[in-house]
Amino acid sequence: MAIFRRDLAVLMDTTMESITVLPPVMKPIGVSESDLEEGVKQETRTLRVPSNRYTPLKQQWMKICTPIVEHLLLQVRFNLGTQCVEIRSCKDTKDINAIQKAEDFVQAFLYGFELEDSLALVRLDDLFVDTFEVKDVKTLQGNHLSRAIGRVAGKNGKIKYTIENVTRTRIVVAGSKIHILGSYQNIRTARRAICNLILGKPPSKVYGNMRAVASRLAEKL
Repeated sequence: MAIFRRDLAVLMDTTMESITVLPPVMKPIGVSESDLEEGVKQETRTLRVPSNRYTPLKQQWMKICTPIVEHLLLQVRFNLGTQCVEIRSCKDTKDINAIQKAEDFVQAFLYGFELEDSLALVRLDDLFVDTFEVKDVKTLQGNHLSRAIGRVAGKNGKIKYTIENVTRTRIVVAGSKIHILGSYQNIRTARRAICNLILGKPPSKVYGNMRAVASRLAEKL
């Protein structure tokens, strides 16, 4: 029995060594046969256009397309049927991050940022867009929500402009949503100031804390 078991173990080892398991060959999703032959991986991004940004998009369309097509070497179109902006890479695309830059650029414009500010996302690598809602900071409804949004904007947008100038960011207040464009550290400073305003802190105290943080960041640079 011992000899039989030993022979069986040797037979099992030999059998397992002789078996080669090959992984299944699967065709990538969304890639055409011509792209596979050329070795090109095609990516597509779709961005839905809000109704309030349809007219600005139509007016600035050529200025939006030009950097995407000429600088990032991508393909872009506005689909009238789905009301979406579609961005696609092609065989001429060289930068693997190009389609992400184009998506961030168009999305920032759709959020409500000025075209020149949104275009900075294409030209610079250390800029981002952060989005959050007032309800994420504090659960507010009705007039309380409206007053919180008013504290962030201020009279004639004075508070918002002050935060932008001190933190070197751009801020868009769209209803209960707040979008901030800037570098990582500057976004953190601006977001902290906005959250303090939402929580009800007086603007004078928020300004003091914000300027102190901004000065420390300037010293580090």
